[in-house]
Amino acid sequence: MKQARSIDSNIEQVARWMANAKHCVVLTGAGMSTESGLPDFRSSHGRWSTNVNPTKLSSIDTFLNNRKAFEDFYQMRAKEVLQSSPHEGHYVLAKWETEGLIKGIITQNVDGFHYRAGSRSLAQLHGTLTKMYCYDCHCPYEIEDFLQEFPICDCGGPIRPNIVLFGEMLPDKAIRTAHDWSRKADVMIVLGTSLQVTPASTLPLIAKEREAKLIIVNEEPTPVDSSADLVIRDMRIKDCLLAVDRCLEEVVKA
Repeated sequence: MKQARSIDSNIEQVARWMANAKHCVVLTGAGMSTESGLPDFRSSHGRWSTNVNPTKLSSIDTFLNNRKAFEDFYQMRAKEVLQSSPHEGHYVLAKWETEGLIKGIITQNVDGFHYRAGSRSLAQLHGTLTKMYCYDCHCPYEIEDFLQEFPICDCGGPIRPNIVLFGEMLPDKAIRTAHDWSRKADVMIVLGTSLQVTPASTLPLIAKEREAKLIIVNEEPTPVDSSADLVIRDMRIKDCLLAVDRCLEEVVKA
């Protein structure tokens, strides 16, 4: 693992790799959204550090057999999403997509912030909390429909978030897209993920096997750090993205 001597040189290196890339891909996790006020799951201050068991509450078993607990948990999360907004880093990524600097964003997040910020080339591995549907008839609903006291479809079926619960299969299209982008990547930037959950944890290694430059920006160590070309831990994701954007404009594009 190679680490540059200072944050400034790290930022310049990322900018130069991006400027020379033909297929730069970004992978984001919960740490991307903590700066918008949404708690993550696995960090020392995440949801798993509380008395709440997100794995159990986020399971298809709880949805089917303990609907009240499931709805209470996800109505809380849905309200958090509605009350929060994308931060400047989300908008930087959307700008880079428009400029052709990145080809797509693979995300484990379900808050929909990338889309709200303007990103459209997305592989949402775990779905999105901003859309709902009836479990029985698959009729689409909006997030506000789920926030009713009794979120029930006209057919009588329960309304649920359009996300992947523990015990369910990941969306095939998103997985295929994520693998395709990872195989094509010559630069992959990983932002705010512990890289402990498959298949997301395998994607940086797929990119690395194809000789992509791998950059990891995460406040805590990940199992993939030793394979990275550059690791940045002591800088917030938003600040890092803004700094790289300035460097692209002021140095690389000059």
